[in-house]
Amino acid sequence: MYVKDAEAKVGERHELAGWVYRKRGSGGIIFIIIRDRSGTMQVAIKKDKVSEQAWKAANDASIESSIEVEGMVKKDERAPTGFELEAENFKLVHASEPFPITEYQSPELLLDYRHLWLRSQKMTKIMMARAYIFRYAREFMDKNGFFEISPPLITKAGGETGSSLFAVDYFGEKAYLTESSQLYAEAMVYSLEKVYSFAPSYRAEKSRTVKHLAEYWHLEPEAAYFDLDDNMKFQEKLVSSIARKLAKEHEDLIKFFNIEPSTLLDIRPPFPRITYEKAIEILNEKGSKLKWGDDFGVEEERLLTEDQKKPIFVHHWPREIKAFYMPDDPKDPRTVKCADMLAPHGHGEIIGGSERIWKLDELLEKMKMFGLNTENYKWYIDLRRYGSVPHAGFGMGMERVIKWLLNLDHIRDAIPFPRVINRVEP
Repeated sequence: MYVKDAEAKVGERHELAGWVYRKRGSGGIIFIIIRDRSGTMQVAIKKDKVSEQAWKAANDASIESSIEVEGMVKKDERAPTGFELEAENFKLVHASEPFPITEYQSPELLLDYRHLWLRSQKMTKIMMARAYIFRYAREFMDKNGFFEISPPLITKAGGETGSSLFAVDYFGEKAYLTESSQLYAEAMVYSLEKVYSFAPSYRAEKSRTVKHLAEYWHLEPEAAYFDLDDNMKFQEKLVSSIARKLAKEHEDLIKFFNIEPSTLLDIRPPFPRITYEKAIEILNEKGSKLKWGDDFGVEEERLLTEDQKKPIFVHHWPREIKAFYMPDDPKDPRTVKCADMLAPHGHGEIIGGSERIWKLDELLEKMKMFGLNTENYKWYIDLRRYGSVPHAGFGMGMERVIKWLLNLDHIRDAIPFPRVINRVEP
């Protein structure tokens, strides 16, 4: 059985396998808090109730030793979780060396020992939630008629601006780790029409913020005949579906992070929408000193969303600060047909999306404006030569979504082994 099954197993004899989380003893009794993936539970080993070999094993079991216990499940209000396993047999599978993580440690040491810190209750719960969030995202995409595709992660073409790329030696030729799979997803809409990639992306941004990773997981849908409004409506439904499903199916898990399920259940479309121009006005009223063309940083995103209960869209950004593939809006040529979704309470941007330029002359003109080498994008340009259609898509940073939904202080805890500007190990 698992620890979570204890309440349903009271009065029954069961086996439990896990690791020593805490341990104390007094005279002829040893109390061990055992942990498994589902939680923790007290095990009582009484000297007069077990064999001499089992008693010795219990004495030898140190923190983080792996163990197997067999006994009767009992309800006991004195136990930390209200339930206890009274051991009839105890097996020490592997005795741990002195564990290097004690009660008080610095964030840097916990990152050094990330491979061990993943065993903590906090990280175990985060990784569970991460798996569920990934699952719900895929389920939503599949349910809405999107096909998952497998794009290359090594490329000669940049996705956004062509900057902030990790260069690699590809058999003597210069290539890059992809910062986005969008361009390849665009190629697939001409056959499958609605597609999505779910893969790592890499950004060589020298950012030291709580929301940046050098390697992160990216959900990137692309759909033929979608416009900006379609794009935003689909994003609302996707995010709402993930948040509400997490609240409905894993109430105890999100309560571990001191989150009331109602806050996630209330995340329903439509989400508020404001233009970039209006956002500048709001921010300047709150004390910022921004001018047209300035991008938003962590502080600006916090000010825009600090009082919000669900995400907001900021749409129609200046063309100069957005990617080359975004079309200008004829109604205001200073702007492009794009929108960023910002999570509430200062968690910042979680989605960036736009219509895509689908006409050849417009694409070539925009690439020239951005100073891009068209030789590296020949295949992408070809898409506009042979039966091009209007289309749109977006990229959702999954770790940012996790950070927001679980209200984490730092994005590095949203991924098992974070890659940030000063860390590439373990």
